[in-house]
Amino acid sequence: MANKDDGDRERQVLGFLGVGLDNADGEKRVSRSEYFLLVGGSAETHERMQGTAIRFGEKLKDRGKALHETSADEAIDLLRESLED
Repeated sequence: MANKDDGDRERQVLGFLGVGLDNADGEKRVSRSEYFLLVGGSAETHERMQGTAIRFGEKLKDRGKALHETSADEAIDLLRESLED
């Protein structure tokens, strides 16, 4: 049951889950960082997800923040920037 105050609280991002679905070689790939859990994918896809996770962490560090200190909108913007790099 939701609290009446749920609409008043700012949403917070606690982490990201990356799932690669293009694995054809049977390998089980799992990587974890401070803010990401990455599972699956081909070697190439998994490597791209890892790169995104690293760039995200660097961008967050450059801002002098931890993920829990950012708004959901800011975290999503940082993720989009990290995907484009």
